[in-house]
Amino acid sequence: MQGGSPPHSKASSLARRIPTPSVPRTTIRPKTSDDRAPGFPSRDEIIAFIAEHPGEAGKRELARAFRISGAGRITLKRILKELEAEGIVQRGRGKRFSEPGTLPDVTVVNVIERDRDGELLAEPAEWDDEEFGPPPRVLILPEDRKARGPQAGVGDRVLVRISDDHDEEDLPSGCKHAARVIKVLDKKPAAALGLVRIVTGGARIIPVDKKGREIVVAEADLKGAVEGDLVALDIERMPTRIGLMRAKVRDVLGSLASEKAVSMVAIHTHQIPHIFPVAALHDAETAEPATMKGREDWRHLPLVTIDPPDAKDHDDAVHAEPDTDPDNAGGWVVTVAIADVAAYVRPGTAIDREALHRGNSVYFPDRVVPMLPERISNDLCSLKELVDRPAIAVRMIFDKTGRKRAHGFHRIMMRSAAKLAYAQAQAAIDGRPDDKTETLVEGVLRPLYGAYECLKRGRDNREPLDLDLPERKILLKPDGTVDRVIVPERLDAHKLIEEMMIMANVAAAETLEKHRVPLLYRIHDAPSIEKLQALKDFLATLNLTAPKVGAKPSHFNQILAKVVDTPNQGLVNEVVLRSQAQAEYNPQNIGHFGLNLRRYAHFTSPIRRYADLIVHRALIRALGLGPDGLPETWDQKLEAIGGEISAAERRAMMAERETIDRLIARWLVDRIGATFLARISGVTKAGLFVRLNDTGADGFIPAATLGADYFAYDEATHALIGRQSGETFRLGDRVEVKLVEAQPFAGAMRFEMLSQGSAGKPMGRGGSVDRLRRGGPPKGVKSGGVRSGGSKSGGSKSGGSPKGGKRGGR
Repeated sequence: MQGGSPPHSKASSLARRIPTPSVPRTTIRPKTSDDRAPGFPSRDEIIAFIAEHPGEAGKRELARAFRISGAGRITLKRILKELEAEGIVQRGRGKRFSEPGTLPDVTVVNVIERDRDGELLAEPAEWDDEEFGPPPRVLILPEDRKARGPQAGVGDRVLVRISDDHDEEDLPSGCKHAARVIKVLDKKPAAALGLVRIVTGGARIIPVDKKGREIVVAEADLKGAVEGDLVALDIERMPTRIGLMRAKVRDVLGSLASEKAVSMVAIHTHQIPHIFPVAALHDAETAEPATMKGREDWRHLPLVTIDPPDAKDHDDAVHAEPDTDPDNAGGWVVTVAIADVAAYVRPGTAIDREALHRGNSVYFPDRVVPMLPERISNDLCSLKELVDRPAIAVRMIFDKTGRKRAHGFHRIMMRSAAKLAYAQAQAAIDGRPDDKTETLVEGVLRPLYGAYECLKRGRDNREPLDLDLPERKILLKPDGTVDRVIVPERLDAHKLIEEMMIMANVAAAETLEKHRVPLLYRIHDAPSIEKLQALKDFLATLNLTAPKVGAKPSHFNQILAKVVDTPNQGLVNEVVLRSQAQAEYNPQNIGHFGLNLRRYAHFTSPIRRYADLIVHRALIRALGLGPDGLPETWDQKLEAIGGEISAAERRAMMAERETIDRLIARWLVDRIGATFLARISGVTKAGLFVRLNDTGADGFIPAATLGADYFAYDEATHALIGRQSGETFRLGDRVEVKLVEAQPFAGAMRFEMLSQGSAGKPMGRGGSVDRLRRGGPPKGVKSGGVRSGGSKSGGSKSGGSPKGGKRGGR
């Protein structure tokens, strides 16, 4: 570019920062064959300067440093070209020079993995392996705890500044440099996944991501994929402004008609790791069963597991008995034993790095993507019936009001007395025992239920948020297709386990605070002012008063109690849920609003949640229970780890929800034209979201299909209101709808409204509400502005509800 950089450009400011080399300016040099003038730097001096300032020395900076001007700049340019042609220097970003095989001070790297200590390691984004050998490893230094914005993670493309503060001998083995993140340029890209459409010479791939462009695959790179197959791709070239991406097929996932493909769409779309690295599998296969060394022998205690009937991993067991202490009449002693995963998954190992990368197990109707290999999750750590297994147990003492008086943690060897299902345990306590539970009722199950009644009194006194939102479950046929959708009955057996797990989690947080050992809390903030205002506006339409800022969960419960057994019960519960914040993991404690607890951590599911494994290691360190505790070097990394696994949790929730949507859309694709009873579950300017009563499936009704009236979206009442007629469709209304379109690939369904809206006051032409027309836009308004997409209204569902049992996301 002619004219060089402007006076205040980054280039000129950089040149001012580069020191002038100590070259004696009075030195007289004879003219050389390259016509250098006296005082002009030699090739060696230029090379030395570039070596001292890798990535910072461009022609402009060299000229300034050596005081070269006029015709001398032409000579400098020629010398630099010669040095570059000879491979002595290399040109990098911004036309800066450096020695071949060196990294400039500011460069782009790809974060590839975590080392044994959990540190992020990266490699240069651009590197010539053939000429310079393997790329140098770069240690990504921890970011400022107060820094805002996205933090770097495995798979990210990051702009970094190489740090001079660390000698190579101080870095992890194999690392040549340390660097600090300037900016995360690209988060790990979405998976390339799509449907094959055969064309001449190969195929065009229609991406799963609706925003993505078609991808070109050559015939030789199809790996046998045929028309209509779902394939995973490796991108070979990113698109230019006029071109399409080119790719090779990595995996042929088969026809989208197969159930396997439905969950694989979500796995690839959300980049959920589902294939264990060889090193992680090796760690699992070579693991030796834990021994009694350093453990208490609790195999005599009749602990039992109570889980869903199809559970394969059993990570918690429980036991209860009345407290015999005369000073605690009516009190109970409750023991919760949790699989000792820390004994097998050591910090920084290959299996640990992969567990952190996954963050949690992901549960689909047809499969589970586990956090840990099956050798660990389903075998060595699973608390199998009548098999010796290592565990970390907490023994808690409660008084008759359900208040926890004391607790203590122990590293033990246990032997589960029985593997029970929820319904099986409930039937036994209700007087219908089977052969297995008949001998357990009096000595094991009845004390457990007695302790639960005590803990329930404590829960009632605590008054956590008490939402009533039934959870639906998809049941599959043997061939993997949808059989039916049910709402499982919520039994006291579920509540018993849930409450005991909550108390064990509280005990873990309290112990670690007492010993001043850092941990990852499970935090849940109070609703924001904005969400409370939206809730207030909505509740006012039902003549209900919303909680004020600073309200406690009990204030929300008072609202929920007023709508029990009314037509608005489900609606109000859902809107209250949407007003809640998102729960997350963080080393800084703010309490758990939904559970109404001052401190809370996840301890009870280390097989399927990495946060729980962190807490286990912290307890081992705090209580001196072994050498495999949380390394002190991890203390400063907990904030980044908390962010990473919180994101993994949200990723899993989205993938699970999208898979259910696709399964149900495919199930109903043969029922086009059928009618269903539904409830309006969301209202937007674009139209209405509806949820079917029998399946819980969601669909959309575009506003343009409602009829001939103009409609206005009233945000305060979450309604579409006819401008002329006043006909109103409101959040929560019960309606009848007809299915007109189902798209299994997208997991989307479109419906037609059959019900009439309720009578209301016409909106007229005034006001500040948004207007839509049933049959099309008003005169003078261009068509095409009404879309069938958009987020559900009534407040965006945050996913932060503390609701959910032992398997949920409290």
